[in-house]
Amino acid sequence: MLILEYMSKYKLKSSKSILKRFKITATGKLVRHRACRSHLLCKKTSQHKQKLRKVVVVKYVDAISLRPKIL
Repeated sequence: MLILEYMSKYKLKSSKSILKRFKITATGKLVRHRACRSHLLCKKTSQHKQKLRKVVVVKYVDAISLRPKIL
């Protein structure tokens, strides 16, 4: 019992790799960048590359598992 109270006072370290890949919005949602924008861009149309520039809100189910690793 005493050990559990002592352990619960500490915050887990946030994962640095997740912090680099995801950002938290003002409303608390997680956003990420789209994949497939690093190389082999010649074969992709300009409209497709334009869509890849936008950020995407992470789905709620995935955000549940990511949030403790960020905060």
